[in-house]
Amino acid sequence: MQRSWSSVWFVTAVATALLAGAARIATAEPKYVGVQDCARCHKKELIGDQYGVWKKSDHAKAMESLKTEKAQKIAKERGLTVPPDQADDCVKCHSTAHGLTSAQLFKKPLQISDGVQCESCHGPGSDYRKKTVMSDEKKAVAAGLHLPSKDEKTCTQCHNKDSPTWNPAKGFDFEAAKKKIAHAIPKDVKGHYIELEKKARKPGAPEEKEEEE
Repeated sequence: MQRSWSSVWFVTAVATALLAGAARIATAEPKYVGVQDCARCHKKELIGDQYGVWKKSDHAKAMESLKTEKAQKIAKERGLTVPPDQADDCVKCHSTAHGLTSAQLFKKPLQISDGVQCESCHGPGSDYRKKTVMSDEKKAVAAGLHLPSKDEKTCTQCHNKDSPTWNPAKGFDFEAAKKKIAHAIPKDVKGHYIELEKKARKPGAPEEKEEEE
């Protein structure tokens, strides 16, 4: 009888541990991976080189814009006591890395100098970063991918009347802004990236391994 009770206790303990582990996974907040992690796939011509589009955009240069004479003038007019590229009120919208704690990072810290990275608009990517998830839009969205082209509020968190360069006469033109930073995956590639990547791989070339969790 003693052995029987020991077995019950052991099974119960294991089940409890497994449930606790599952609960931790289910409630874990997604973490920020950084633009360089996204670029592993999104710098490829096959998928549309979204990284290249970003590098040329105002988003990528957002921190540099805070070092211009125009930014310095605005900072002085608003009574800032530190340079704009060091002011929380400015950097919070000019860099994805601003204010992130170590608990919010997937592995590597994001660089302030990288400005407005992918995850400012698409959400922290630790849960949707893998090719097997990203190649299926429904899976990616379920894993936390935001589609800002369908939600103007993503943009107006920063592009609003609180911005010192806000023009009330113009407001925010969502459609024009989308066209300016358009970086869609080609229609014939969307949903077929993995199989097309395999076809494009040179004979004998090793398969690209994904970074482990």
